[in-house]
Amino acid sequence: MTADLFNDDCLASIPNRSQSEHEALLRGEILLSTRAYSAWGGAVTASMYLPLSRSLAWQQLTDYPRWVQYFPDLVRSEVLQRGDSLGSGGKRLYQVANKAFLFFTAQVEVYLRVVETVHQKIQFRQEQGSFTDFAAELTLQDYRTGTLLAYSVQATPAIPVPTLFVQQAIQLDLPTNMRQMRQVLCVK
Repeated sequence: MTADLFNDDCLASIPNRSQSEHEALLRGEILLSTRAYSAWGGAVTASMYLPLSRSLAWQQLTDYPRWVQYFPDLVRSEVLQRGDSLGSGGKRLYQVANKAFLFFTAQVEVYLRVVETVHQKIQFRQEQGSFTDFAAELTLQDYRTGTLLAYSVQATPAIPVPTLFVQQAIQLDLPTNMRQMRQVLCVK
C-alpha cells in the first residue's frame, strides 16, 4: 500500500470545499465520502472540525490506549512495541473491538503497524487480525482557528459481506465515533 492510498479530492483540497461544507464543518457536522473498494470491502472517509490546535489534538490522538474512549466498540487498545526496530515513528498496536451486526455479535482483533508523521498524519496497516485487509489514515490540517481531522478507513472483513453492507455499516458507525472522539478530545 502506498502512502497516498487515501488521498481523496474531497478532503485533500480544503480550499475547494463548498461554502456549505465549510459551514457544516464549523457547525460540528461530520462530512462523509465513500469510494469503491473490493467486492467484499468498504472505504469511507470522515472529516470533522476540532476547536483545538493541531499540536494538542496530535498529543491526544497518539495516546493509543485512550482510543477506547473515542470508539465505543473498541474494548482494548495497547501499544505492543515502539521505536527503532520498527523504523522512524513506528509503533505496533493491538486492538480488540466488539461489534454487533444485525442478529449476531462478533469480536474482532487486529495487530497494526503504525507510522506517524508528527502533527500531520497517522497511518495504520494491519499486520494480522480478523480482517482480510484493514488500513486507516488519520490526517490533521490547520483549519480556521482549529484543526481539520480526516479519518479514512478501508477494510475487507474475513466473512464475505457485500461492499454495500460494509460501507453502510461504516457510514452509520463512523459519524457517531467521530462525534465521541471530538467530545473526548475537547474536554478541558
